[in-house]
Amino acid sequence: MLPPRALFLGSYPPRECGIATFTKDMVDAYDRAFGFSSPVIAVDEPGADVRRYPSEVIGRIAEQNPESYAAAAKFVNGYSVDLVNIQHEYGLFGGERGEWLVNFLRRLEKPVVLTLHTVLPDPDEGYLRVTRELCEHASKVVALSETGRGLLQTIYGIDPSTLEVIHHGVPDVPFQDTYAAKATFGIGQRTVISTFGLISRGKGLEYAIEAMRGVVKRHPETLYLILGETHPVVRRQEGESYRESLHALIHEYGLHYNVQLVDKYLDFDEVVSYLAATDIYLTPYLNPAQIVSGTLAYAVGCGKAIVSTPYLYAKELLAHNRGFLCDFRDAASIMVRLNMLLDDPSLRRATERRAYRFGRQMTWPHVASAYGELFTELCPRPLELVPSA
Repeated sequence: MLPPRALFLGSYPPRECGIATFTKDMVDAYDRAFGFSSPVIAVDEPGADVRRYPSEVIGRIAEQNPESYAAAAKFVNGYSVDLVNIQHEYGLFGGERGEWLVNFLRRLEKPVVLTLHTVLPDPDEGYLRVTRELCEHASKVVALSETGRGLLQTIYGIDPSTLEVIHHGVPDVPFQDTYAAKATFGIGQRTVISTFGLISRGKGLEYAIEAMRGVVKRHPETLYLILGETHPVVRRQEGESYRESLHALIHEYGLHYNVQLVDKYLDFDEVVSYLAATDIYLTPYLNPAQIVSGTLAYAVGCGKAIVSTPYLYAKELLAHNRGFLCDFRDAASIMVRLNMLLDDPSLRRATERRAYRFGRQMTWPHVASAYGELFTELCPRPLELVPSA
């Protein structure tokens, strides 16, 4: 039996942000699983009126226009879908702490599944109020981690019966060695460490670059790839100053042979290809409260040996020796963990296998199936009657 027909709401490509990527991957996975062509409402930041979307985008919300939210709710109420799945991130929606999305929900006459990509462990009064109101108007609330669900219960007081955990989706790829993938990038068989995603100061990349000084002394063939362009919001606010500071560090430390910044927004296939060529994945992020990381989820799903700072999501995903944690803002700690894995290939292989096994529950087909079951619970379809013989 097919699940209900869903409309998905969030930012959407060609907008370049993590939620846009997630929404596209979610729609593609759901449609592949059940044979739908799901409609999308895209959220536009200021100045995006000229953006051209693919055909599945049937409506738009102007982030900073409160009337746009009311118009979108009216449109969805009259559209032939059974429910709405909203991808929520702070800063994506207008009003104080994104409260205009609450106005949208109040007007909506269809069930809503609210997927929360951030759950703050120590919210101020505004975040606490808006998040509670969003959850009160949702039929179900999806957290992307057990840690997130726990915070929603204990900090926000959300009814546990409305909460579900569905992991961040990851590519469904075979467990494989890196040799063929490296050949496609023309890097020989050098040992590759990588970090990918939109670049901003909170990523802690300066500490990773500093750590490479100690790594290359023991493993001079190692190549660290920092993959991704500067976050568009950061670029509007401060240009490329952070990227330029990273280039300056590479020059200062004499690491031109060992550290490369690939200034490009990576699509799904490119991310998977670079991960296939990666021996160790590194997330040196600086925010201990980070509850989800799509890049870390992808690395786990692809079976990578991982070194990460101990933000909330990393502590959950890399538990039980599925990866290794290093200290925040500590190049020496990063270096020790990287060298430990580079010194011991058997440890690296064992870590990869543990990560890959855990990641099987996170593949996009699995995630699409989980959403299909949740949607069906909210909007059960009547069984078709079969005439008696």
